[in-house]
Amino acid sequence: MSEWRGQEFEIRLGPPGHGGFCVGRHEGRVVFVRHGLPGELVRARVTEDRGGSFCRADAVEVIEASPDRVPATCPVSGPGGAGCCDFSFATPAAQRALKATVVAEQLRRLAGVDREVTVEPIAGDAGTDTGGWRTRVRLVVDGAGRAGVHRFRSTDVIADLRCPQPVPGALDGIADRLWTPGSDLVVAVDGDGVRHIVELAAVPDTAQPGGRPATPRGAGRGRGQRPTRRRESGGPGGDERGAVRDRAAARKSATNAPREEWVMAGTGRAVEYVAGRRWELSATGFWQAHRGAAQCYSDLVAEWSGLAPGGSGWDLYSGVGVFAARLAEQTGQTGAVAAVESARSAVADGVAALHDLPWLDLSADRVERWVRTRGDGGGPDVVVLDPPRAGAGKEIVAAVTDADPRRIVHIGCDPASFARDLGLYLDAGYHLADLRAFDAFPATHHVECVALLDR
Repeated sequence: MSEWRGQEFEIRLGPPGHGGFCVGRHEGRVVFVRHGLPGELVRARVTEDRGGSFCRADAVEVIEASPDRVPATCPVSGPGGAGCCDFSFATPAAQRALKATVVAEQLRRLAGVDREVTVEPIAGDAGTDTGGWRTRVRLVVDGAGRAGVHRFRSTDVIADLRCPQPVPGALDGIADRLWTPGSDLVVAVDGDGVRHIVELAAVPDTAQPGGRPATPRGAGRGRGQRPTRRRESGGPGGDERGAVRDRAAARKSATNAPREEWVMAGTGRAVEYVAGRRWELSATGFWQAHRGAAQCYSDLVAEWSGLAPGGSGWDLYSGVGVFAARLAEQTGQTGAVAAVESARSAVADGVAALHDLPWLDLSADRVERWVRTRGDGGGPDVVVLDPPRAGAGKEIVAAVTDADPRRIVHIGCDPASFARDLGLYLDAGYHLADLRAFDAFPATHHVECVALLDR
């Protein structure tokens, strides 16, 4: 056990770092401090110290406050609390400035790009408070059957649902009943305002003895409660540390594996609308969390693609085909658009929604495998890709640039992986023509970035 864990000391905070903290120094060591703002003098309590050059801490008292500080809007995420709202104690403008600083620093460090960044609010958020934007919520259920969220960097469950992120009505009544211990709850409020609640069976290490998932409380009783097979839903040193990592990896693998699901409210089929089109998809499937994000990104993809009738495009990591639909509408029936997504249920939902676009081909495959099979064909005019948080990586970026598209639109929700991917495009001879960043996750440290790259 490190000697600093649990210690408290005063520290002056410097710039924000990637991950929702500010950087300070104490006795020659770097300290990553959450719940503080640049320039503030705080009393910090060390929460994690594994030795080496840095440790982690919470600001438990603000001695000299920043002018950007306001009363916290989230009562769940303070020191020792959940990791849901990193910056709920800062004004919305200050939150966006913090994110812009982090994005610019990652671009400089990882992509060699020196560029001023402005983080824009999603349409409808400017000048409002930071609550009520999230239409998709995933909760965990503790051993007593209470729904809640994980404590920051912990598997502990905090049974407190007062976070202001969810849209109004999303969590009504959730805290008033008991759920299956060890299960997860997916809550989705769709484009028609219908709330769907789906309970995902406990992963093996939290199941009943013998490794069998528990039967959900109330399963089979009452309207709308029907068991279904979950298909594509997923998530949010030394021997001892190695064992902890192994257990965490095993739990993550089990969490993302297929699990039984039970629809406890709604139908389990969420209806969504973008650019005048209607989709129906599994409530546990992927959809942008922010109520306005899908429309915002779709409009930008359409603007930046520059596709004309008869053109061609790829949409990688396409989900249900929101971006592919815009590309296909631009190319018309004389064009060709191909999209690929590994979640077969999402592809099936996309095919059903886009049956009027026969020149759009949606494939269910791993992106890595799909792009390798396209080498002998003609390259597309435009490639759009929205990879997971880890980014696209060398293999995918190489395959995309080898296809020699005229334009690439790359979307990323993690500044570091986004910057790494951007650097790979630049190394391959592409030019950063434009970049926009969106505050798609207000009150958190997360930010969505979109880059336009020209050959």
